[in-house]
Amino acid sequence: MAANRRPTLADVAREVGVSAKTVSRVLNEDGPASTRTREQVLAAVAKLGFQPNLMARNIRVGGPDTTVGLVIPDLGNPFFGAVARSIEDTVRDRGLTLLMGSSADDPDRERALTDKFLARRISILMVVPSVGADHSHLKTHRAAGLPVVFLDRPGVGLSTDNVVSSNRAGTHDGVAHLIAHGHRRIGFIGDLPTKLYTRRERMAGYRTALQEAGLPYDRSLVTNAHDRHGACAATDQLLDLPDPPTALFAGNNIVALGIITELARSKRRDVAVVAFDDVELAEALEPALTVVAQDPEDIGRAAATTALARLDGDRSRARTLTVPTRLIVRGSGERLAPVLQES
Repeated sequence: MAANRRPTLADVAREVGVSAKTVSRVLNEDGPASTRTREQVLAAVAKLGFQPNLMARNIRVGGPDTTVGLVIPDLGNPFFGAVARSIEDTVRDRGLTLLMGSSADDPDRERALTDKFLARRISILMVVPSVGADHSHLKTHRAAGLPVVFLDRPGVGLSTDNVVSSNRAGTHDGVAHLIAHGHRRIGFIGDLPTKLYTRRERMAGYRTALQEAGLPYDRSLVTNAHDRHGACAATDQLLDLPDPPTALFAGNNIVALGIITELARSKRRDVAVVAFDDVELAEALEPALTVVAQDPEDIGRAAATTALARLDGDRSRARTLTVPTRLIVRGSGERLAPVLQES
């Protein structure tokens, strides 16, 4: 085979020693094929770098020829809604339609959703991985040429493209901002479960900022919450400590809403707050909320662009794209620590 020529179905068939029709049956999962034949075909596909024309395949077998499957954890979270809108806007230009479902951060539900999407012969699969999910079951589909992209969090058990935010650097910047305003006791309210990739990365950024400022890590200042109600309780717990924090860092937008609610309820206007991820109407609060803003539109656009490139035959190595965050100063994170207020 010439070095500058793309491998074809016939090349794969020749490598294995079977007919092109057999190779097609294996790749399209359309008809009987022994386990050994299937393994040999997929091995040859990987060896030769064969990239099936998925759009043509879908038209040929009568399945949807314009579908992209997206699995997100929560349809009600504005962040994932913005990511989905950006993906939809990007793939629409190629005549593709977005199908979306919620996993509720449950690995079994995520697997069921991906299986349903795959049964529809989607052209692209995008997933925000659930904690504890194993994505090795997608290897066959990936080897057959299906573009698979993980968003917000890397997948497990599958080498493919990832698009994530700069969680660690963003949190470091937010906590350093509080430190620069004199705060030495800074509480961190993160997400549950604690094994979540974004939670781990943001916690690492928190600890790095403290370390760089020569401040000790105090485990009593760190707690977690799953929802707004839990964040309210976590805020109350931290502020009730004998030596309470003078500032709080919210690990996500849901936690931020809980913190704001509890501070308003308890009429506490002396606690500085910085949140990871922006909050709707953040500028309407008093004071307005200082945030480390992600760029969900850019995340969705980068994921869709990467997937479309794969669909068009890009066979370069899997890569992780990191979308920068930015600190937006609005007021809540600029409250000075009491020691500076008194000086």
